[in-house]
Amino acid sequence: MQSRPAVGAALALLSAVTFATSGTFARSLIEAGWSAEAAVVVRVGVAALVLAIPALLSLRGRWHVLRHNSAAVVMFGLLGVALAQVCFFNAVRYLPVGIALLLEYLGIILVVGWMWLRHGQRPRRLTVAGSAAALCGLAFVLDLTGTAGFHPVGLLWGLGAAFGLAGYFVLAGRVDPRLPSVAMASGGMAVGAVVLLLVGLTGVLPLRATFGEVTFAGHRTTWLLPIVGLTLVAAVIAYLAGIAGTRILGPRLSSFVGLTEVLFAVLIAWLFLDELPTAWQLFGGALIVAGVALVRLDELRGTPAPATPEPVLAHSTQ
Repeated sequence: MQSRPAVGAALALLSAVTFATSGTFARSLIEAGWSAEAAVVVRVGVAALVLAIPALLSLRGRWHVLRHNSAAVVMFGLLGVALAQVCFFNAVRYLPVGIALLLEYLGIILVVGWMWLRHGQRPRRLTVAGSAAALCGLAFVLDLTGTAGFHPVGLLWGLGAAFGLAGYFVLAGRVDPRLPSVAMASGGMAVGAVVLLLVGLTGVLPLRATFGEVTFAGHRTTWLLPIVGLTLVAAVIAYLAGIAGTRILGPRLSSFVGLTEVLFAVLIAWLFLDELPTAWQLFGGALIVAGVALVRLDELRGTPAPATPEPVLAHSTQ
């Protein structure tokens, strides 16, 4: 059916837009006194509960598949959910939302280095060119001249998010094709929420939350608004739209569409937070997106697409 690719592209774009709102929603909570860890626990915990029903339905008669992949689900929850999101939400405490997301997307370049060092998969020329472009873009994003007041602590959190995203992609690439993506997503978010909650209760990580009014888009509103946005819009809708879109487009094509998340994040932060990177940072961001796209294109050229691919959530973990 000719309309299926258009529907798939629309769903993938919807997923990118909704994922791009996470930083803006989180910023309003963090500025109101929430810790990044508490925001992540609420976001992924509620989202995991909402996705639990479709996840359970997808596993009917296939519980052995979940048992066989329990270690992968746990690692996905620790790296792709807990580490990536805690680091990203902490990064937006110090950096513009778009810059924090650009730093996180460098995780795709880290995967190239991991596959080279760990598995001896020497990158081809297009991947090298894409990695070089992304690293050059990083220099512009960091604004080494100092005119944008770049915060080094934000840089460290952003790079931590990149490591989390790299773990996400490595694990997603090795996932058992028999394990439904909605089950992987729900299970991983449940693991991330439980681990962060337990660690927070020990006092190692701060779990602070306030339940008064917050400032969102320049207006005072209830704290429930960003919570609903984070859980239902930036998690449930984003994941479900991403899964549906990837089933139609396939994981590789949908990953290209997923790169628009960075552009949407910059636009949303500009509209709601009046937050816009400098011209040089925007140029660096364009180089990073172009570099990641080149790496993805090289993967597309070098790996034959399977006949019936199991969808992978091919965007950032936000």
